[in-house]
Amino acid sequence: MNPKDQVIVAENLVKIYKTKDTEVLALQGLDLVIERGEVMAIIGNSGSGKSTLLNMIGGLDKPSAGKLFVDGKDLFKLGEKDLVDYKTTTVGFVWQNNARNLIPYLSAVENVMMPMQFNHINPIKNKRFRAMNLLELMGMEKRAKHRLSQLSGGEQQRVAIALALANHPAVLLADEPTGSVDTQTTQIILDMFRIVNKELGTTIVIVTHDQEVSKNVERVVTIRDGKTSSELIATHGYADKLAGIEGFSRGIGPQVELAVLDRAGRLQIPRQLLDKMGLESNRVHVHMDDENRVILTAPDKVQ
Repeated sequence: MNPKDQVIVAENLVKIYKTKDTEVLALQGLDLVIERGEVMAIIGNSGSGKSTLLNMIGGLDKPSAGKLFVDGKDLFKLGEKDLVDYKTTTVGFVWQNNARNLIPYLSAVENVMMPMQFNHINPIKNKRFRAMNLLELMGMEKRAKHRLSQLSGGEQQRVAIALALANHPAVLLADEPTGSVDTQTTQIILDMFRIVNKELGTTIVIVTHDQEVSKNVERVVTIRDGKTSSELIATHGYADKLAGIEGFSRGIGPQVELAVLDRAGRLQIPRQLLDKMGLESNRVHVHMDDENRVILTAPDKVQ
């Protein structure tokens, strides 16, 4: 893989939250590479570290140790001014709570124009033209003059996506973007992400609990106990057949689950497989058969 194609690279990433009496290890040596132009999801139980990772990619929180590069920028080395510019131009955010995305007393087009005011790296001359183009991409051009209270939840999220794209970010970060909308609106939002990815080439990273979202992206990374534990990858033959079909975000088809090796060669085995093995301890027998397949066996079943 060409390093230029890697828009996000996390190596042995660690995050420790300290309070007066305790320390919480939110990320425990996480490794992750996201290619430029991907649409992917990050899932995990509450407390797994997925939101911590999103906040660090977004520049909202600083890692404690390891390496983190986004669009070629080393987040460990960014000063305060550079970090502000980074959050303004390199990444865009879509939050679950629309009150966090949009300013209620501004119209849709004014909301989308607003972050352009703070773009000193690549200033946008015709801000209204840019905003209207993005609203048109979202199918919201006819609602451009409406305020937050005049828009449905799904319409608000589409405006929020347009706003997040205002300054041509390399990465769009979405935190539970479908958490407050119904199933039909969820599909519309997923279609919007696909349109953005196809038309603008933006890398999209979605943190979600929503199984419908994870069924509609080609790659799903599971985080458990602060590390990447497994990935679901769409079967490419099936995905390729659907690539030219309009509105194919009704499910991309079969996915294969892959366990993830960390840099030390450690493997997190999916919980459902461990349950099937019926392990009574934390030990397994590992061997390779004649076809070079690695076999894991419960110790009490080894002959």
